Amino acid sequence: MMNAPRSILRWREIPVSVWALGLVSLFMDVSSEMIHALLPLYLVTVLGTSTLTVGIIEGIAEATASITKVFSGALSDYLGKRKWLAAFGYGLAAFTKPIFPLATSIGWLVAARFVDRVGKGIRGAPRDALIADLTPADLRGTAFGLRQSLDTIGAVLGPLLAIVFMAAFANNFTAVFWIAVIPALVSVAIIVFGVHDPERPPGLRRVRAPFSRSELARLNTTYWMVVGVAAIFTLARFSEAFLLLRAQSVGLPLAIVPSVMIVMNIVYTLSAWPAGALSDRLGRYGLLTAGFALLILADLVLALGGSVITVMIGVALWGLHMGLTQGLLAAVVADTAPAELRGTAFGVFNLVSGVATLAASIVAGALWDVVGPAGTFLAGAIFATTALAALPLVRRKAAAVTPPR
Repeated sequence: MMNAPRSILRWREIPVSVWALGLVSLFMDVSSEMIHALLPLYLVTVLGTSTLTVGIIEGIAEATASITKVFSGALSDYLGKRKWLAAFGYGLAAFTKPIFPLATSIGWLVAARFVDRVGKGIRGAPRDALIADLTPADLRGTAFGLRQSLDTIGAVLGPLLAIVFMAAFANNFTAVFWIAVIPALVSVAIIVFGVHDPERPPGLRRVRAPFSRSELARLNTTYWMVVGVAAIFTLARFSEAFLLLRAQSVGLPLAIVPSVMIVMNIVYTLSAWPAGALSDRLGRYGLLTAGFALLILADLVLALGGSVITVMIGVALWGLHMGLTQGLLAAVVADTAPAELRGTAFGVFNLVSGVATLAASIVAGALWDVVGPAGTFLAGAIFATTALAALPLVRRKAAAVTPPR
């Protein structure tokens, strides 16, 4: 009897704990995106802050998450266990959610956003390293793509629910922020009861000083080139808050501005898992090249378009570039790092990306205030073009080190 043909998405082969981690991401993203889809508008329209302030807040928040990842990733390598660090990070983020509806000033909101991102930072590198630990090498792109797709389903549902509840509660931001607390608690329950660390492979080297010179030297040249190109690329990927503000600037009504995030994340969701599965079969770098090129196109459309339709096209292209890059970059990090140093590798990768995110969001906000939306997105296109030009160097280096995938 012949074996049944294997699914392109290989969903039956993916470990149960990877599925659970995807659901954890889904529910936390529902909670976070219900808040984050409204927060820039709340800051600008209710509290009267400038777009530069929004850029600084978003940049500091994301940079905080990325800086924290480097320490939690290294700690997970030292301990040889990753689940409980990830669970603590999700729990900390859930703990901050009630602060958003209770906040009475921008200071409280900044503090809540900061602590929420600390939680994200604590969980990020251990979670990604855990996925790599749980998954065979030939399934790695698929696993990261699945988690990214489930995460992004949450990012679709979050803004959609924000729109529904904003309409139901007559634009009452506080009521929506309270509802967002519930899925965060569900997320924590799933990781506590549904995720398990794999058995440590016999003979796997113990890491005692992840940041020592000798350990960092074990991260090869290809890995560091990936980090460098990703940093340049991140300069083109400033906060999605600017997509919301761009939609508002062309006349989209306030109550349905969160639909921008829905459009972007639907495209992201539909593309991330197939892109990861294809990368396991065809290789990572061709798809990454397409993703980089799509960001250039998205930035140009968002810079030059002056209507709701053109902005939505740009937003859809932005989502497609995310689907073709984010899971694949994580898979490339896992491909190029030693198994015992994966937490450190993901942590350093995210630290460098976080610094780039901070710079990108501040520059984007300043350009918006001084030049306007076109200046912000044209600058993004320039950075994306630079990253695209550098990507073949990484591809050639990777090909010289390992056989073609």
